[in-house]
Amino acid sequence: MMNEKHEIKKILYFCPLCEKEHEIIEISYNGKAIVKNKEVEYFKKSYYCEIENEEFTPDTLMDYNLNEAREMYKVSENLLTSNQIKEIRDLYGLTQKEYANLLGLGDVTVQRYESKSIQDPTYDNLMRLTKENPAFCLELLNKNREKFVNVRYEKIRENIINAIKKNGSLYFIKETLKNSYIEYDKPTEANGYCILDINKLSGIIHYIAKYVDSLYKVKLMKILWYIDSLSFKTYNKAMSGLVYQHFPLGAVPIAHSEIIKLPSINVLEEENPEYTAYKILPNPDFHLYDFTFDELDILQNVIKKFKNFSTQQIVSYMHEENAYKFTEDHEIIPFSYALSIKEFT
Repeated sequence: MMNEKHEIKKILYFCPLCEKEHEIIEISYNGKAIVKNKEVEYFKKSYYCEIENEEFTPDTLMDYNLNEAREMYKVSENLLTSNQIKEIRDLYGLTQKEYANLLGLGDVTVQRYESKSIQDPTYDNLMRLTKENPAFCLELLNKNREKFVNVRYEKIRENIINAIKKNGSLYFIKETLKNSYIEYDKPTEANGYCILDINKLSGIIHYIAKYVDSLYKVKLMKILWYIDSLSFKTYNKAMSGLVYQHFPLGAVPIAHSEIIKLPSINVLEEENPEYTAYKILPNPDFHLYDFTFDELDILQNVIKKFKNFSTQQIVSYMHEENAYKFTEDHEIIPFSYALSIKEFT
């Protein structure tokens, strides 16, 4: 990570260093903290006094920094962030207390998860399931009906049913993907020592679609392979957990047809005389995934490299990689070949 300090804004503030009220600078830079015995990196904020040439951190910013460190810990442990938990509540129109009651938890549990506490993985999985499977959410609502007044129960039930109508098939798409990767449920060379993370994969695809114009399915699959390969080459671990096979047009992940049905993208089918082309567009309703700084660096490097490549250009480029030249049709491409991918210059 870079350590440059960036000016956010200037504010009038009573400075404890020079004991005067004057204009001070709010700055941000990359900091480190220990959360649950793990070191995490996060964007730290503090105030800077130009008169004393020194920075200080008031209590309000200390709380902010502590919360940011907790959030980055959640990201590093693949736990829902505070914003992601709130998004689940918003999906069904739930208050913090109502969501806790629906989950069968204490009244203030969700409030703590969104403000200062780090949830247990068991409860994290429970919350994820309420988002991924609205039908399960409806089951929980009915199970805990006595905790809701009738008017609120009916309104929440209506919201959940609307979500089932709109997104119910998403759960089954994800289950199909999981089943396709059932034999790759442990870190191996086939998946780049990374277990498939469907939420992160959705975020990766959305990020690519947001910053790459004229993006079609074949080009998307090659960019995914290069992202995972560059990540493996740089950090000895892929980013998505996808497993790739050798196909005539290059590396293609297992269950590629299901992958383009994920909610992070819109797919526009363009009919041609001999085939159907799938144009990948970003989903304006999908929020950017909370990538780590290292992951963002990988994404940006790959996108910068291939953003303006045509589909045929990136296919031809991939055909020159050892990963393609030394594997056979439909063979799984081991990530050991990622170590020899061409330099990103």
